[in-house]
Amino acid sequence: MKKITVLDSTLRDGAQAEGISFSVTDKINICRALDELGVTFIEAGNPFSNPKDIEFFKAASALELKNAVLTAFGSTRRKNCACKDDANLNALANAGTAAVSIFGKSWDFHVTEILKATKEENLAMIAESVAYLKSMNKTVIFDAEHFFDGYKNNKEYALATVKAAADAGADVVSLCDTNGGCFPHEIAEAVRAVKGAISCSVGVHAHDDTGCGVANSVEAVLAGADHVQGTLIGYGERCGNANLSAIIADLQLKCGVNCVAGDLKNLTEIARRVAEISNVRLNRGMPYVGKSAFTHKAGMHIDGVNKSSRSFEHIPPEEVGNERRFLMSEVAGRSTVIGKIQKVDPSVKKDDPVTAKIIEKIKEMEFKGYQFEGADASFELLVRKQLGAYKSYFSIEKFKTIGEQRAGGDFAPAAALVKVSVNGNSEITAAEGNGPVNALDVALRKALERFYPALKEFALTDYKVRILDSRETSSAVTRVLVESSDKKDVWTTVGVSRDIIEASLTALVDAIEYKLIKDEENA
Repeated sequence: MKKITVLDSTLRDGAQAEGISFSVTDKINICRALDELGVTFIEAGNPFSNPKDIEFFKAASALELKNAVLTAFGSTRRKNCACKDDANLNALANAGTAAVSIFGKSWDFHVTEILKATKEENLAMIAESVAYLKSMNKTVIFDAEHFFDGYKNNKEYALATVKAAADAGADVVSLCDTNGGCFPHEIAEAVRAVKGAISCSVGVHAHDDTGCGVANSVEAVLAGADHVQGTLIGYGERCGNANLSAIIADLQLKCGVNCVAGDLKNLTEIARRVAEISNVRLNRGMPYVGKSAFTHKAGMHIDGVNKSSRSFEHIPPEEVGNERRFLMSEVAGRSTVIGKIQKVDPSVKKDDPVTAKIIEKIKEMEFKGYQFEGADASFELLVRKQLGAYKSYFSIEKFKTIGEQRAGGDFAPAAALVKVSVNGNSEITAAEGNGPVNALDVALRKALERFYPALKEFALTDYKVRILDSRETSSAVTRVLVESSDKKDVWTTVGVSRDIIEASLTALVDAIEYKLIKDEENA
């Protein structure tokens, strides 16, 4: 297999995404995850830019990475400044990393109008900066910023910038589609031109502003690039960086290109772990690693997959550590129900009396407003109850929620009081929250953590409410969907009632019981 190197920029470019803020501990944990996946380089931040990155590089010196090389990021020297006097270059040199990544201008427009330098000075800045860092025995990756826009505007000058870096000793020249506006055919043409002009490794750094980040990266490799940059789950500035989880799987499984040192069967788990650490929800429809990547709803599709998975799946989900899911819905067939029952008890057959009993129970619940299409955990609990394979871990003896409005019109935080019983032992807990449901959620988990410490890892990650018949106005039936996570898995539960608090509590209780069941089975 052809082999390429992979640089993950989650901790640098990814940290520039809206809503992302990593602590030093977060960055250390993501480093460990990326090292486990087996990427070649981890671009971890700019040691000159902020105190947090300086602190991180000090802490990272104790990391014992097995596969990845930690990489510091910065720019070429400033104009009219010697390398030895440039604070940024010296911060890179002293970051304690074996590799450094520096960016320089490849678009003449940026050189003259943004940098306010001459084209000749910019070439000198690139060459001298690379040579300075190479003199310190660093692996040097040169990021040719805005290369593809520069190539379209002034091909000769763009090529001169990467040649300056290569001639000065750069180990990798990475061509950046910084604005994210290129299409695959444009990427391929430019990569081939660079491969003909320089002899060092050539890479690509794509953004997703046209939705082509993954396609552009794959096309670059097919055109000869042997280095790819991106972020593991695609976040970054604006529309995000090229999604490495998709690129790696595409190249390794479909193009015969070896990308990572680790087992690709860990890809889904590691992607979800990075999302959890980053405090972002992984897009359900993300290729390969998303919750819906191998999910089937239509009865015809489900029947086809049951007969031969390749009828509606481009790869077996286990190759990337994901799993196949069949959704309960009005367009799903009887085989879907049987398949879900057999996940709980493989011995159950299509014609068993309990099968008909479960189907009747589903119809009864759906008539009341339940919908199990997006609530697999609640459906599994329903099946367990009908099979006699369910046990209750706790009961709620009573609960109370309180909301109040203070003088002046501001609402105070809601409060909840919960009394639970576990094996004859009771616990009473109160908590405040942003509204009665949040207060009830916090109080319930707080009460149960005394008996089940693992619930400290449990968190509610999404909450959706739907009014089922708006014509009944404020007395209408409400359906609540709750998504929960424990850093290893994500599951969804459902509750239905004319009282939104009761519907929410039903979904919350199901979520907690599902977590406790899985913990016991996996112990």
